[in-house]
Amino acid sequence: MDLEEKAAVTSGSSFWRSTAVTGVPDIMLTDGPHGVRKAAPGGGILDSEPATCFPPAVALGSTWDPQLARRVGEALGDEARAMDVQVLLGPGINLKRSPLGGRNFEYFAEDPLLTGILATEWVKGLQSRGVGASLKHFAVNSQETDRMRVSADVDERTLREIYLRAFQRVVTQAKPWTVMCAYNRINGVLASQHRWLLTEVLRGEWGYEGLVVSDWGAVADRVEAVRAGLDLTMPGPDPDGDRRLVEAVRSGHLPESTLDTAVSRVSSLVQAALASRTDATYDKDEHHALAREVAGRGIVLLKNDGGVLPLGRHDGTIAVLGEFARTPRFQGGGSSQINPTRLDNALDEITALAEGPVTFASGYDDVDAAVALARDAAVAVVFAGTDRETEGADRESIDLPAAHVELIERVAAANPRTVVVLSNGAVLRTGPWDAAVPAIVEGWLLGQAGGGAIADVLFGRVNPSGRLTETIPLHLADHPSYLDFPGEAGHVRYGEGVHIGYRGFDARGQQVAYPFGHGLSYTTFEYGPATVTATDGGLSVRLSVTNTGDRDGREVVQAYVSLAGSRVRRAPRELKAFASVAIAAGETVEVELPIARDDLAYWDTRLSRWVVEGGTYQVEIGASSRDLRVSATATVTGDDARVPLTGESTIAEWLSDPRGAQALGEVFAALAGSGEAGVMAHTAADPEMLTLMGSLPLARLSVFAGEAFGPAAIEKLSASVN
Repeated sequence: MDLEEKAAVTSGSSFWRSTAVTGVPDIMLTDGPHGVRKAAPGGGILDSEPATCFPPAVALGSTWDPQLARRVGEALGDEARAMDVQVLLGPGINLKRSPLGGRNFEYFAEDPLLTGILATEWVKGLQSRGVGASLKHFAVNSQETDRMRVSADVDERTLREIYLRAFQRVVTQAKPWTVMCAYNRINGVLASQHRWLLTEVLRGEWGYEGLVVSDWGAVADRVEAVRAGLDLTMPGPDPDGDRRLVEAVRSGHLPESTLDTAVSRVSSLVQAALASRTDATYDKDEHHALAREVAGRGIVLLKNDGGVLPLGRHDGTIAVLGEFARTPRFQGGGSSQINPTRLDNALDEITALAEGPVTFASGYDDVDAAVALARDAAVAVVFAGTDRETEGADRESIDLPAAHVELIERVAAANPRTVVVLSNGAVLRTGPWDAAVPAIVEGWLLGQAGGGAIADVLFGRVNPSGRLTETIPLHLADHPSYLDFPGEAGHVRYGEGVHIGYRGFDARGQQVAYPFGHGLSYTTFEYGPATVTATDGGLSVRLSVTNTGDRDGREVVQAYVSLAGSRVRRAPRELKAFASVAIAAGETVEVELPIARDDLAYWDTRLSRWVVEGGTYQVEIGASSRDLRVSATATVTGDDARVPLTGESTIAEWLSDPRGAQALGEVFAALAGSGEAGVMAHTAADPEMLTLMGSLPLARLSVFAGEAFGPAAIEKLSASVN
């Protein structure tokens, strides 16, 4: 192909299609993470053909079940193939840094390990059907405010350990066909022009061989984007950008080989996609049933005082209150908005399962009518939640709308058996109204079958097993991100560092409403003693878990790791393994939780690499980050992490290094008794002197000892110990 064709093939030909040139056909890329959002012919940007609206990631993540995520990926792959879509733009794996994040409903968790494991299986499932994933948004895209320009300012350790770690896991283990760069800047550089991110880290360190595509409209400069490692700019066409690429190559400003590399990656993607292109169909009813299963598994039972739930079929009149029961909030707004193949509502599904009368009032605008129904009912079920979460805007509050709070409080005053069912894309503050109600069901945004799933859980057809993937704070101001979200003047400072979410709450000993990992069941589980064994590959955790109740259930067993006396600042505990385990009533199951050695590592900024610190690691296992039932320890051999000594290393650092201490001691001994230099000789032996002088860089001793610590002497001394 000629130079003009090379330029053209690195951008789209339309909103959803790549560009066809000599030898390279075009393919379709389309949204989204919880459904195939294929544009409807002649419609607007958000108009799409019908497809199954699976539960968004906020609910799928709450299942804590990698195999369920894989099944969703497989189903999405089947639908994409049936609709002749070659690349599905998902999953979204940015972390829930703040509960105000407008797209939190599209993301899995506030924890990188949980996010990475679930997303890895989602990608494997999708791509097993011959449809490419697009891992997004790379990287540090945890807000919508000023998202096209804002610089996420984050230190390297936090960047590596928190915000890149899930991407690294998915890239290396699932090999997504494409990675989508984000809109925002990272430390001042646009993601689309970030060579360190797109080339040095993604390709160089992680070995990524796929294609990097821009988010739609993320590229400000095609030439600099291609130079940085971006291969495909979307949407298109972009004739001006094509022309600038051609001019840059002809003027020598951009090597043609760099453009050729991008062209080769586009061609490879297209060929892989077309090689997998086959006629396909899917069963809409089966996929709706899967959506209902996933939704039921993602519902989190926050509170159930007095065993109000599950409802009995003969409980008498059930008052269903709140318009969300009849007109469900089942997904958020923006690019992932799906046109569902059908839509269940909770009111109809509750009515179908109840054997007694079901009454209804829309509630929010007519609270008196709702209260009257509640007063005469055996149980009142109040549906409440957020009005809207969407791409493009962050939330302003984590409080329920005032009308919803009034409905809850007045109904609870009229009927002591009040159940609240929440519909929301990110966590909500539950105080102070939660004190008045015995049961709270976190229903998230559950997709098209969510109404049936809610009824299944309320009546006990499904024993709830969902767990929180983000902490619910008592107040927004308690959140670690509070003072640094969403930033100002084009910058957002990630001031909490590695203490995102539960890590920050735990580090400060902060009280929370409901902790990370929390979720109740209609049965009970007992944990047996745990053993932890160190292996070459990491740690192996084993324990038994018994279902001590009279209902079959599912427990999400969570393992948190800590290292006392660590040389780096760490959270008190970090999630390092988990398992969603089905356990029949009365049954005991042996659970194994492998913890990879790589997941014990921290990013050493001095050495610019991952390091496993040696020591005795404590593993605490339980039902949430604050419901830890058993623990055990194991000793791990650390990596060699010796930092080379230089003239800028302090006296204390030299003396804490065995080789450094010996060499420095010899120098001090030679200087003993020689005036001020002799005073220095006492530093190693005198604790008080070491306190005074220990923070002094070694090279500064030249002020006291002259050439004995001059540049030549320091260079020789450093060479002898390094």
